[in-house]
Amino acid sequence: MEQFLKSTPLLNYHEKEISDLICSREWNKLDEYDKIGAIYEFVQNEILLGYNKYDNLTAVQVLHDGIGQCNTKAILIMTLLRAVGIPCRLHGTKVTKVFQRSLMPKIMAKLAPPLIVHTWAEVYYNGEWLSLEGVITDKAYIAGLQKLFPEYKGKFFDYAVAVKDFNNLQIDWNGENTTVQQQALVEDLGVFDSPDEFYCKYNQEYKGLKKFLYENIGRKIMTRKVAKIRKSVK
Repeated sequence: MEQFLKSTPLLNYHEKEISDLICSREWNKLDEYDKIGAIYEFVQNEILLGYNKYDNLTAVQVLHDGIGQCNTKAILIMTLLRAVGIPCRLHGTKVTKVFQRSLMPKIMAKLAPPLIVHTWAEVYYNGEWLSLEGVITDKAYIAGLQKLFPEYKGKFFDYAVAVKDFNNLQIDWNGENTTVQQQALVEDLGVFDSPDEFYCKYNQEYKGLKKFLYENIGRKIMTRKVAKIRKSVK
């Protein structure tokens, strides 16, 4: 388990902001199950779903942004888990862009590569590796989607959600796998000791003008759309 507890440049839990956060929340005083649950709750609902400029941000940079998507939330939750002595690793995949179509500006939907790099954290608990992918979408956003689609049942494949059953979401930590986007999976890239290792091999296939448009325009529009849906329940 030692390699799954290491600090890395992206998972630098020695940063003061990380240690101060853990101290203020008193996570180290909890038992293993509740450590995972409290950190999961924080990353899920206090770091709201939104689109960062880059995937390979450090945990501190994600905290500063105050928002996160699959890849950046994976980095943050892994950093916090390792900081309190919980082993974790990264699972890398590629997913179809189609399940985000209603959040994407039309120009981005056309320019984006068909497959998008997608990762989630896996935690070692009770003798097995468990997916923490459900941490990606905050509950306020999910409540907004459910208000937008009050009678929807069964498979849901849009608005950054890809699940078998929209009325039976598995996004709460209860000692089992959580998932919210895995139904969009097209290619499994395997597991990695750290996101640093993963991003040495894989990156989003945005280049040139496409990269510029996403980083400076597209992601901001997508984040505003998510916020609008979230605010609809207030």
